[in-house]
Amino acid sequence: QVQLVESGGGLVQAGGSLRLSCAASGRTFRYYDMAWFRQAPGKEREFVASIRWSGGSTHYADPVKGRFTISRDNAKNTVYLQMNSLKPEDAAVYYCAAGSISANWDYWSQGTQVTVSS
Repeated sequence: QVQLVESGGGLVQAGGSLRLSCAASGRTFRYYDMAWFRQAPGKEREFVASIRWSGGSTHYADPVKGRFTISRDNAKNTVYLQMNSLKPEDAAVYYCAAGSISANWDYWSQGTQVTVSS
């Protein structure tokens, strides 16, 4: 069982930056691929970024490429999402997830709100 607790959301002006953190409980964190998703009001949850368990491979959704960076620190059981050059369309509830890139995302965080003012 893995529990995921997020922090770092909030209000930022367009063009600004935020860093989200997702801390995981459990000793098996380092064996899980990790990902970030987001859901805006009235829209379906969408993939943002993922990182393999080893940290050696990352993948990004097209809308965030070049602006967002996913990373992880297995010693701290934490995954991060650095978000730069934020746009109003990035506003959403952001979730982190643990699981397998090639299978299912088994565990989800509670979500944190990111608001971007224009």
